[in-house]
Amino acid sequence: MDKNERIIGGSGIREDEEIETTLRPRWMSDYIGQDKAKNKLNIFIKAAKQRREPIDHILLHGPPGLGKTTLAGIIANEMGVNIKITSGPAIERPSDLASILTNLTTGDVLFIDEIHRINRSVEEVLYPAMEDFALDIIVGKGPSARSLRIDLDHFTLIGATTRAGQLSSPLRDRFGVLLNLEIYNEDSLKTIVKRSAGILDVPIDDFGASEIAKRSRGTPRIANRLLKRVRDYSEVMGDGHVNQEMSKEGLDILEIDELGLDHTDIRIIKTIIENFGGGPVGIDTIAASTGEESITIEDVYEPYLLQIGFLTRTPRGRVLTKKAYEHLGYRYMEK
Repeated sequence: MDKNERIIGGSGIREDEEIETTLRPRWMSDYIGQDKAKNKLNIFIKAAKQRREPIDHILLHGPPGLGKTTLAGIIANEMGVNIKITSGPAIERPSDLASILTNLTTGDVLFIDEIHRINRSVEEVLYPAMEDFALDIIVGKGPSARSLRIDLDHFTLIGATTRAGQLSSPLRDRFGVLLNLEIYNEDSLKTIVKRSAGILDVPIDDFGASEIAKRSRGTPRIANRLLKRVRDYSEVMGDGHVNQEMSKEGLDILEIDELGLDHTDIRIIKTIIENFGGGPVGIDTIAASTGEESITIEDVYEPYLLQIGFLTRTPRGRVLTKKAYEHLGYRYMEK
């Protein structure tokens, strides 16, 4: 399995596509968590509907798996319009974007996932489309080339990114609404697990749902993925009912501990402690010692270790905190 497709990775994997459409809420009232973002969106949606205007362009940013695509679909449903879903890397040429935009009708939502990866030449075409609802196309080449402006229906662009800092300022400034999605607390994830279990017809109790929630790294996508694996385990090793015992046993077999760390997370922590005294140590040295690529550690493993306070970045390199030592049963020495 690709590192980005590990079971506790926030990025989508192939098996998610099978059930995410079923599990995704379609209305704001069914969307669990992200109360700050929901409260703002409810106001903006109500105001736009009262004025009978499309809602302003929206940028959703935050870690993968928190529901950015789901939220875009909900906004379209609440506004009573159609949604077109694509991604930044999929729009390779300005003509690709022009084809999409000219097929949108008034009020429609265009959702671009990973918008920070959009081609710069495409981005230049997107500016007048967002601001003036027009496309400036160059027809012909050389001395005979001329500029052609095509008027567009007023649409809403919803961009999603896990790396808002990589968005260019001109693009970011053209969004009227910027919303940051935060990682979920255990109670919200427990509610999500129980809702998903109901849809999937999986018998589950509060203790079983709590056990899955606390190992889900604050991410609904991971919670749903773990629910499916625990369901499989309970059907084979038990009576199909997901309780705390079944959840613990199933997740232990998957080598996912009580904080949601897997064997690779733990191997990285142990390597830093045992080989480098807890740090500071450079990312390239960690990569060479663990057999992982530097970019994989930075993009896949490191973010969660930073979130839970196990790892810090310093000018001299990565340093483990007392929490990381205590979690794995190592003695921590003040430096």
